[in-house]
Amino acid sequence: MRSSMTRRDFIRGTAGAVLGASAAAALGQAAAVPAGKTRVVLVRHPDALDASSAFNRPVIQRMLDEAVTKLLDASDPVDAFKRLVKPEDFVGIKTNVWSFLPTPAPVEQALKRRVMDAGVAETAIGLDDHTVRTNPLFVKATALINVRPVRTHYLAGMSGCIKNYIMFAESQEAHHPDSCASLGSNFLLPQVKGKTRLNVLCALTPQFHGRGPHNFSRRYVWNYKGLIVGTDPVAVDATGLRLIMAKRRIELGPDQEVPPVPKHIQIADTRYGIGTADPDKIELVKLGWLDDVLI
Repeated sequence: MRSSMTRRDFIRGTAGAVLGASAAAALGQAAAVPAGKTRVVLVRHPDALDASSAFNRPVIQRMLDEAVTKLLDASDPVDAFKRLVKPEDFVGIKTNVWSFLPTPAPVEQALKRRVMDAGVAETAIGLDDHTVRTNPLFVKATALINVRPVRTHYLAGMSGCIKNYIMFAESQEAHHPDSCASLGSNFLLPQVKGKTRLNVLCALTPQFHGRGPHNFSRRYVWNYKGLIVGTDPVAVDATGLRLIMAKRRIELGPDQEVPPVPKHIQIADTRYGIGTADPDKIELVKLGWLDDVLI
């Protein structure tokens, strides 16, 4: 993959980008979708945050429930989660604790609640970020749930579900060269491979712009009040990137590239085969509030 890949290259995808049945099985995918398509659900609600930007816990629970139920064509959220995890599973919820924009606690709690409703004991459920490689529950985990906010990143271009697994790597720095192109390889690590049941990209308050390491400004965060949910981390991130790019065009002007171009999303498809980045192969289902949906 050449380093000069542009956003247009990413959106076009490549003719060889195909999500095979074996890749879907390896990621624990269970959604019923049109032939050749990977389903991603975008759910939004105008009351997900109040006027002071505080999270509305009951509304966020309903949003997650609606998204996962639709994702899997299930009868209700408990049925949906029973398709994702079994009572005998040890479930690691890989969250994100970046101080400026962490995974919201109501989203973590909504996931944990439904995993327990599916029959998994609370003692068999763990939430962690920085110490997942050595956390005893994550070491013996048989199922993983991947959840984090979407934002721009000065090395990878965008932080999403793919980048969230960098903490499973023996060396995080080893993934930094070439705009973090190798991030998708973390899904093939023995501790991870075949265990990811669900990916939740929090778009409640996304960050569409930033400069330098750990850069954060409220100026570049907006209350989108959404969740992007799927069993395919690549398709989820490709959808999140579309959202970030749409907001950047509105706020910063046309053709505003994310510096650097987040090539790791497409490479996760074409090189590592862990999902599909091609928008033409993604069935995006939109639920709930559609005002200023952007994508």
